Amino acid sequence: MGETERGEAAPRVFISFWCGKGHETVASFRKGAEIPGNWDCPKCGWPAGKDRENTPPPPVIQPYKTHLAYVKERRSDEEAEDILNEALQNLRTDEF
Repeated sequence: MGETERGEAAPRVFISFWCGKGHETVASFRKGAEIPGNWDCPKCGWPAGKDRENTPPPPVIQPYKTHLAYVKERRSDEEAEDILNEALQNLRTDEF
């Protein structure tokens, strides 16, 4: 397929983005298009910016939390013990 089938290609502008690890990514945009401030580096996945000297900071990766960790954030040990005692009391009174 050539330009006769697809039409003429839009004028392009090439922008370089750099990540914190020093990788350069060159992205092609249509002239006049809005150029994003950041771009994801295809080599390492870190954010890349247009300023080679001031690259965006690397992403902060939060460790995986278990269900128990989320519960402990919401409840104190005293509250947990009260809930446990209430549940045990309910089980004892509903004996078969």
